[in-house]
This record gives sequence, structure tokens and C-alpha cells, in this order.
Amino acid sequence: MIRFTPTLSRGIAQVTDTAHGPWQSAVVRIGFAATWLLFLLWEYPVRQEMYGPGGPWSWDLARRLVASNHAFTILLWSDSQVWFEIVYAFAVLSSALLLVGWRSRTMSVLFMIGVLSLQNRSVFMGDGGDNVLHLMAIYLVFIRCGRVWSLDARRERRAREARARGERAGPDRAGPVLWGVLGVLLATATGAGRVDGGLLGGWLTVFWGLWAAQGLWWAAVRYARTAEPRALLEIVGNLLHNAALLVVMAEACLIYATAGWYKIQGSRWQDGTAVYYPLHLDYFSPWPALSGALSAHGTLVALITYGTVIMQVAFPFTLLNRRAKNVLLVAMMTEHAVIAVVLGLPFFSLAMIAADAVFLPTSFLRRLGRWAARARGRLTPAGGRTVPGPREAEPGVPEGAEPTHVGFTA
Repeated sequence: MIRFTPTLSRGIAQVTDTAHGPWQSAVVRIGFAATWLLFLLWEYPVRQEMYGPGGPWSWDLARRLVASNHAFTILLWSDSQVWFEIVYAFAVLSSALLLVGWRSRTMSVLFMIGVLSLQNRSVFMGDGGDNVLHLMAIYLVFIRCGRVWSLDARRERRAREARARGERAGPDRAGPVLWGVLGVLLATATGAGRVDGGLLGGWLTVFWGLWAAQGLWWAAVRYARTAEPRALLEIVGNLLHNAALLVVMAEACLIYATAGWYKIQGSRWQDGTAVYYPLHLDYFSPWPALSGALSAHGTLVALITYGTVIMQVAFPFTLLNRRAKNVLLVAMMTEHAVIAVVLGLPFFSLAMIAADAVFLPTSFLRRLGRWAARARGRLTPAGGRTVPGPREAEPGVPEGAEPTHVGFTA
């Protein structure tokens, strides 16, 4: 018989009983969805050159590359202009719906499909921010990112209030319809051989597994006579969420640590002049006068150069001290905002700020939520209700109650 010590039991309970970081998860969801949405809208006039079938990286070259590296993209299912416009519009729509938190679990999967489809179509178009977005889009699929600050949370709250008044919550019709439509589309793509099976089923296994998991969750909530099936699925969902959130944190630390240690090895970073050079490149000088003013002060350039290296190397270690972490987090977000303006890299900076947001303190985010609720209340008096916390938004569904969502919507 396996015996668990009290410490081990508490540790297991920590990762299975609760989905940690609901506000941080919501900020990460909003941050990356907004970054991708703004990028797609900003680049809309030149979308043909970037991802279109007649772009510089031709459709045939892209298809040959994908055939060799087995990257996932639905954009190469057809070389027609109509299909390209459909996929681009699909990426915009899924980003917008994930941003507001409508069917967050389903939208996170569709958001990932949109990101991978466009980025894998033209692999030479991206930068560091695109790489971060690429990875985070995959991690978001496993994060319960709609528990607060989302339409999912509002729907849950209204259903809970209806039950508190003794009213029977209306059945969820949109969820099952969405699940069924996606199942038909997935079956059609599978039958047509459009999705690469690869090793152990590859993406086919992933998509069918996610689709089946959502159906299983809805069935457990709707038809299970006891609470055990839902409790078991809650444990699995919490475990996946906490593991994915930990991976997001580790990824952010890895990005900064590797960047910092590689900089240390560069002679220009060692002598304090590295920041000077990009300020004099036309590609990174949207405001030449501003770049020139900054680069004219050697002491300032040296301070920024050495400060960047110190912050990046030190950041993973500051996680051991809450105050030091918060101070450095503010400094790094400020630096990314400056990079967005001075070097003309807004989407790279937005992606990094969204990744940094996973480390923001809960107290600050809750305060931010209350400020936003009060501001909304001043603009629309009927909408000034405070968004509930995760413990209020995710209660267990009483036996016999109608489910309000399909899948891991929150």
C-alpha cells in the first residue's frame, strides 16, 4: 500500500484541487489574443505578400517545406485566393472571440490553429515575438484562461444567480451546436487526409482528443447521477492547467536567461555599446530624431546596455523574492514599451509583455479588475457589477442542474 506523507498530500492537493493563477491566466489570454489580433489587422493591407498564395515565399515552396518538417497549417490545403481569405478571416475572428473570452477552451484551440496556420505558411516572416506567440498559443489550449474577465465567467455568474433565485438555468444550446459543427469539420478534414497523422497520430490525435474531452465533460455534467465524474474531470483539468501555467513561467524565464547569458559573451555588450548600433539602423529607426538623441549620450547607452543584461540574467533568480520580482517586472515591461516606440517593434514588445504578465501579483490584478469595473459602471450604469472571483465563478454544479457550457470553457 502506498502511504502519502502530509507534505506530499498537501502538494498533490495543491496541483489537483485548484486551478491556480486565474487572473494571470486571463491576462495572458487577453495579451496574446490582442497581440495577434492587432498584428493581423495592422498587416491586413500587405497580407497577400506575407501569407498569400502569390507571395514571395511561394505556395509550392511552402508546401515542400511543410512536407519535410510536418508543421501544421490549414492554409496550404488549397492555393485558391478564396481559401486564403477564409483562413485569414478565421484567424481574426478566433482571436477576437478569445480576447473577450467566449467559449474560451474552444476558442483557444481555434486560436492556435490560426496562429500555426499563418506562421507555418511563411516561416521567414517572423521574429522573436512571433516565436513566443507560436509557443504560447499551444500552451493556452491547456490553460483554463476564461475563469475571470470573460464572457464565460459572466455566463456562469448569471446561471448561478438564476439557481440562487430558485429558477432553472436554461440549457446551453450554443455549446453543443459548436461542438457538433467542429466535429463534422474535423471528420471531413480527417476523411480527406488533410491533417497529418505523423508519429502516434500527430495532430489528428491532438484534435480528436480535445474534441472528445469537451464532449466527455458536457456528458459528465449533464447526465452523471453523482458528482464523481465531474470531480475527476476537474482534477484532470486543474492538473493540466497548473502544469501548462508552470511551463509558461519556465518559458519566460528561459527566454530571458538565455538572452542574457548570450549577451554576456558578446564584445559589444561587454564594452557597453551594443544598444548604440540598432539605433542607427534604418529598419529599427521609425523616429530618427529620437534614436539620434538617445545614442548621442554615451553614458545613457552604456547604462541601458548593462542594465538590459543585468535584468535578463537576474530575472529568474528574483522569483525567489516577491518584492524584487515585482520591481524588476516593472522595469522589464517598461523596457519593452520603450523598445516598441524607439525601435519600432510593437508586436514583439506586446508579446513579451503578455508573457511577463504571468508573473504579475494577484492583488494588483484584482485591483485592476475593480478599477475597470468602476470605470465601466461610470460609462454604463447598468454594467457596473464587479466581475466575480474564480471561487465564485467555478462552483460545483448541483446534481440535476442544467450545464451552462460545453467543455473546459473556463
